[in-house]
Amino acid sequence: MATNDWSGVHPQAIVDPSAKLADNVTVGPWSYIGPNVEIGEGTEILSHVVVKGPTIIGKNNRIFQFSSIGEECQDKKYAGEPTTLIIGDNNTIRENCTIHRGTVQDQGETRVGSHNLLMAYVHVAHDCVIGNNIILANCATLAGHVTVGDHAILGGGTMVHQFCHIGPHSMAAGGSIVLKDIPAYVMAAGQSAEPHGMNVEGLKRRGFSKEVLMTLRRAYKVIYRQGLTTEQAVEKLEEEYSDTPEVRVLIDSLRGAHRGIIR
Repeated sequence: MATNDWSGVHPQAIVDPSAKLADNVTVGPWSYIGPNVEIGEGTEILSHVVVKGPTIIGKNNRIFQFSSIGEECQDKKYAGEPTTLIIGDNNTIRENCTIHRGTVQDQGETRVGSHNLLMAYVHVAHDCVIGNNIILANCATLAGHVTVGDHAILGGGTMVHQFCHIGPHSMAAGGSIVLKDIPAYVMAAGQSAEPHGMNVEGLKRRGFSKEVLMTLRRAYKVIYRQGLTTEQAVEKLEEEYSDTPEVRVLIDSLRGAHRGIIR
């Protein structure tokens, strides 16, 4: 709950009187916190950061120097509407990141979940939805309306086309250009990105059992090795693996692939 505790604000920072700062929020020198901004307990804003509203930032985030948070978007249709940016808890947002508010043509808000690492120069465009426990490496760039599922990793310099869905637990290699959706658990690489098997090492680190990994490998072959359309693959996965929760996540990502999956 914001309490307007100003004790952590550096004398050389500028904080609009209408901004709401919770306990233990720190704002470094030469940072600017604008109107209609709410910052949760324990969040640290370092020097030279700009936060504009309407923006809500949760607890225990760290936002490093020269980042621009909650600026109006770069969509030419944007006409000054009071759209929103919402950021969760325990995120690390490194130097020179840009995260823009949403547009009224979508849900009117951009969302970043919790426990994410956004490395230097990451760009999150309008109306993106970023889940939890995600890593966006240096210079990863998300166009508007992109969705990134939990535990996904985008390597440095990855560029994602607007409206793409990046599935949970998937991974894109550095320098990838993603023009289609990446299904859950899949590793992608290339310009444009193509599938390169399952993200097995990442899944092992997150405690997936050998049995589940074998099932996911078989599911991958259904999608990519049997000459099936995505719709046919979904039907077969439903028939053979509907009782496996991990495959259900994969099925859901396939069903939500509005741009079609990488091939």
